[in-house]
Amino acid sequence: METVPNASTSFILLGLQEMEHYKYLYCAFLLVTYLLILSFSLFIVFVVFVNESLHCPMYTLIANLMLTGIFGVSCFLPKLILDLFFSSKVISRAACLIQSFCVTLFAYCEISTFTIMAYDTYLAVCHPLRYAAIMTNRTALRLIAGSLIFSLVIVALLLFLSARLPLCGSHINNFFCDYMSIFILSCVSNPLTKLYGTIVFTAYLTGTMMTIAYSYLRILLVCLKVSRNAGKKAIHTLVTHVLNFSIFLIGTLFIFIRYRLENINLPLVFHILLSIAGLVFPPLLNPLIYGIRTKALRVRVISHLQKTIVKILIG
Repeated sequence: METVPNASTSFILLGLQEMEHYKYLYCAFLLVTYLLILSFSLFIVFVVFVNESLHCPMYTLIANLMLTGIFGVSCFLPKLILDLFFSSKVISRAACLIQSFCVTLFAYCEISTFTIMAYDTYLAVCHPLRYAAIMTNRTALRLIAGSLIFSLVIVALLLFLSARLPLCGSHINNFFCDYMSIFILSCVSNPLTKLYGTIVFTAYLTGTMMTIAYSYLRILLVCLKVSRNAGKKAIHTLVTHVLNFSIFLIGTLFIFIRYRLENINLPLVFHILLSIAGLVFPPLLNPLIYGIRTKALRVRVISHLQKTIVKILIG
């Protein structure tokens, strides 16, 4: 690492150099993926918005999950696609800080949404008689707004701490910026900043994971008591949700700890693959898992698709 303070106002994204050999292939794949995420997610949000029968907590949370996924991939995919197409590997310090802020905010919001959805499902299955009184659409919107404000405050403080660091390097081992990429380039020891990020994220993740685990365990136990068939359906649904959340979590945790594994020299391609898997695949899978597989929403989605196709054919 460079030890002389860096006067440059930009960084080199080494992940883009690694992708240079097959840049057009990556560019095409990522563009198609981005368009699929946008089209699927926005369509589900539209269906939920225009159908009053879907104005309830579960579908409000699903729509919020779709919007969170759109925000997450929009933090880096458009720039990544353009950088690959034009062979650009540079990002300004200001843009790097903004991207770090957005990517980290996406991670916090995604975990919060998964947690609220697990809690909502727990109330619906384990307390069906009290569910309508406990979880209203207004309550769901308040939980979403509260988690967003909480995440904004935490991440904004991280932005403030990282923006003040003097940097001695300009090379980032990824295709996008994150806070740890900036911290590792610091010329000075910054234990307070690292400690803040570590403690806050660890406490936050522990609390949300315990809530999700407790909710899903109680749901499974209730379904198993009802009938074996209900238990099988619950297991199938929960495993699907957990696998999707696990893919996101693995990618997020890797970004969080990869610079703490300084003695393990992982090839740069692993940084790229794990980051893409964690940040791109969940927003791509969410519309299928939470949208298409939910019966009432699926019926509405198919109905709107049929109407759209008829209009296109007639027009």
